[in-house]
Amino acid sequence: MMKVKDGDFDKLGLLFERHNRALFSFFYRKTFDSQLSEDLVQSVFERMLKYRATYTGSGTFTTWMFSIARNAHIDHYRKEKRRKEDEILDEERIVADIPSGYAEMNERKKQKILLERALEQLTDDKKEVLILSRFEGLRYQEIAEIQGVSESAVKVRMFRAMKDLKEIVTTLSEEFSDE
Repeated sequence: MMKVKDGDFDKLGLLFERHNRALFSFFYRKTFDSQLSEDLVQSVFERMLKYRATYTGSGTFTTWMFSIARNAHIDHYRKEKRRKEDEILDEERIVADIPSGYAEMNERKKQKILLERALEQLTDDKKEVLILSRFEGLRYQEIAEIQGVSESAVKVRMFRAMKDLKEIVTTLSEEFSDE
């Protein structure tokens, strides 16, 4: 990134090759929308180029990158909220949306579906801390830098997120097995 900052824009392609999958994964786990995730990845790399002067090299590159990703996600939903101010999210749809053939699926696939449905129901801050920690492998200190909070606040968020996730998975599991 230091080379991109110094004007070697060809290196941005190398950064894209190295990090686009991690960013896509981050966005997909937050949105469960592959097209939107691809668009947000592109937005992050555009912002990296635009704000390259803000990269100091003092922290890890991934921390800086995920900070930009987090802001891109927030900005996207602020725009969406303004466009769809009159629409109300139908949370019942999320719970009731049992995929066809669920009973015949193998246990691993059922667990994946339960986890995705449970993640959809978490608040954004809880979902984000889980994704960054468990799926992207970032340390609490890095997550704290990205979210602009203390490391102990991240630990509390993680504890609460795991607790809520467990409760939601248990509830969904019971509802899915009753169907």
